[in-house]
Amino acid sequence: MHVKPLAPVFHRCVAAGRRLTGTWAGTPQAVDVLTALGCLGLMALDLPGLAAADNSLSGPAAAVVLALGCTTLLVRRRLPWISYLAALLFIGWLHELTLVQFALYSVGRFRGRRAGILATLGYIAFALVMFWVPGWPEPPGQTLSGFLSIVVPIGALASAVGIAAYRHDLVRELTVRRAESAVLQAVQQERTSVARDVHDFVGRELTLLTVRSEVLSVRARESAHAKDFEELADTARRAHLVLNEIIVQRGERPSTPGVDGLAALAEESGRAGSPVRLAMDEDVHALSPLRQAAVYRVVQECLTNAAKHAHGETIDVSIAADGPRLRIAVSNAVPARTPGRAPVSAGSGTASMSERVRSLGGSLTATHTDDTYEVVATLPRG
Repeated sequence: MHVKPLAPVFHRCVAAGRRLTGTWAGTPQAVDVLTALGCLGLMALDLPGLAAADNSLSGPAAAVVLALGCTTLLVRRRLPWISYLAALLFIGWLHELTLVQFALYSVGRFRGRRAGILATLGYIAFALVMFWVPGWPEPPGQTLSGFLSIVVPIGALASAVGIAAYRHDLVRELTVRRAESAVLQAVQQERTSVARDVHDFVGRELTLLTVRSEVLSVRARESAHAKDFEELADTARRAHLVLNEIIVQRGERPSTPGVDGLAALAEESGRAGSPVRLAMDEDVHALSPLRQAAVYRVVQECLTNAAKHAHGETIDVSIAADGPRLRIAVSNAVPARTPGRAPVSAGSGTASMSERVRSLGGSLTATHTDDTYEVVATLPRG
């Protein structure tokens, strides 16, 4: 009987293959190839025994049979039961228990706990039946209990490792999905916020246009342009109505403050333990309300991130007009890592900032080094 109880070994081989990211060696297909080669390498150690003791296979014939069995591992992600059936065949024909470890791991890894348990029970039952078949290579003095002490742990360990990896994959996938959902929700909320700001700022201008047009139409009532002013006032009213219909207000929420609110924002951050050095050009006050709202949102989110990940560090905020572009730079030092639980963050804040900036034709980059973290946003001044 040929036993290689090396489930931890092939699990480490699979893990090592995964670490080769960024190249073909890090793909699932490459991992499957490495797994098949590893299994073949372990079983190749049994070639002399297969030819001499277990059956009449010659060395080359045995090598071909083992290689064919290992090729079933290439489809273990989609069809793990093929390698499982091949492993049972190897047990009954060649008395080889190496392939079944890889097969049980694959069933548990890619089909879950229930399939892994059923496959393990089937393997133990099949091996027990084979134990009573005449000709099974039982070592001298080995009893049934001794045999089961080898067969059962081999299957249980391989299957348990696969099931644990399956659960780890589920948890990781759930974490990724939650992060993606949080980012999408943040982007949608930012779009809603931009729409509300558009409604507030543009709606106010349309109201002023409507009132002025009506005043001019009254003053020019006896002139040839009276009808034109009336049509202008009607157009402004219809535009305001369409704006209200397109951007539906769900709940009352004030529009985003402009750059005048940055001083209060910096003061609030300082009271919370993260002092702010604010430097802002005077020309920034002449920006349109929508651009001022974007500046406020970027700085607000950066201060929130700094308070979360670098509490107590001084935050430098610079807002400067550089020709036709507006540059917003927020940076802070990165504190040394301390033991304890890291702050929870899904990256949704950066996504919402980027959405706001992109909606105005700008760009945003976040740079992280060992010492500093900096966010730079550029906007057209309009």
